[in-house]
Amino acid sequence: MIGPDESTVLIDGPWTHRTIRANGIALHVAEMGTGPMVLLLHGMPTFWWTWAQQIVDLAGAGFRAVAVDLRGYGASDKPPRGYDATTLAADIAQLVTALGEQDAVVVGNDIGGLLAWTMAVHNPQVVRRIAVLGAAHPLRLRNAVLFDRTGQRHASGYALTKFQLPRYGERLLTRDSTFIRGLFDTWSGPRWRGTPGYVAAVERYAAAMRIHPSAHCSLEFFRWAVRSLPRPDGRAYAASMRVPISRPVLQLHGDFDGCVLARTARGSSRHVIADYEWHLLTGIGHFPQQEAPEKVSEELIRWAKLGSEG
Repeated sequence: MIGPDESTVLIDGPWTHRTIRANGIALHVAEMGTGPMVLLLHGMPTFWWTWAQQIVDLAGAGFRAVAVDLRGYGASDKPPRGYDATTLAADIAQLVTALGEQDAVVVGNDIGGLLAWTMAVHNPQVVRRIAVLGAAHPLRLRNAVLFDRTGQRHASGYALTKFQLPRYGERLLTRDSTFIRGLFDTWSGPRWRGTPGYVAAVERYAAAMRIHPSAHCSLEFFRWAVRSLPRPDGRAYAASMRVPISRPVLQLHGDFDGCVLARTARGSSRHVIADYEWHLLTGIGHFPQQEAPEKVSEELIRWAKLGSEG
């Protein structure tokens, strides 16, 4: 049976769809508005559309809002390699300049948040400030997975086991929407879970994951993250992330996040020497941008305005 194609994610709206070449690949973006750029990075198993409300709100507040499909997702290229954090961050850093900007406020959820942390260290020249949602600093997450056995390691069990098995993880993600719905049920907060918007969003993400070979590409990041731990590339990445972050950081985290526990994320501040804000969102899970869209838009607009003053 032929699955969905990339037209599945080219959702109509007030935004404009474009394809931009950066770091040797084509990246799909949806953008709207003019002004200082706010670059929105999704995680797994979503795609650019997770930021639909923020695109509109940021554009209305005087910003150029750009949501991108990461390498391997949605309507972006899906090459066989390049799913380590350093390469993924380089994709986005080069996207900033390919879009004609000097820098951007970089906002990320889940893997997108990890890339925002990474860019603030590896590519600070294109980062004005960052905002991370549902994402701990990479070293904080790494340590919690290793040592918080009944907490973060248990929460990350899907990545440590099922996602490491060749072809098995791909079958889980593409067979039907059952596995992805299970992830959302575990990771989301009670306010959003089970609502009509929630059900529709899960089905939309499940359809996008069936665009070949998105499922395989999305899993390659997790396979790199786990298998590289004892390898030179993994050790080099961890060493690089010990450099203190000198860009302002806003961290929004749901108290019901079942993917990255709040106690894991909270310790991220120790890696930041610039201005830092932590906000715990009550009743919210791993996807604040969709679970509490008005609150997230308000915080992102406030944070982006701080970065554009002067």
